[in-house]
Amino acid sequence: MDINNKNLNEEQQEQLLFMMLIQQHQQIAMMGLGKLQNPATQEMEKDLSSAKYAIDTLGMLKKYTKGNLSDEAAGYLEQTLTTLRLNYADEKKKEKSEAGEEQQNGESE
Repeated sequence: MDINNKNLNEEQQEQLLFMMLIQQHQQIAMMGLGKLQNPATQEMEKDLSSAKYAIDTLGMLKKYTKGNLSDEAAGYLEQTLTTLRLNYADEKKKEKSEAGEEQQNGESE
């Protein structure tokens, strides 16, 4: 296997592929959080359930690869998960706040 004709050994290639997998799930989560444009529709769309699925998948990868990753890959995965989880929590908080405002506006009408 030779990714983009780079002269990497097998372990380096596998690490690169693993980091690309992390990045793919990160992008899916960020699209679901409404932070990245959906390339298919060119729209900013929020779908917290798909974001949660991508985040949970990365969490599972962390669990099942514990002790088998390089420090660099483990750190990248941990940093990505932390960022995504904080963004998810922020979006859930906004969702609850918006729902509360809608409920208050409905009661005052």
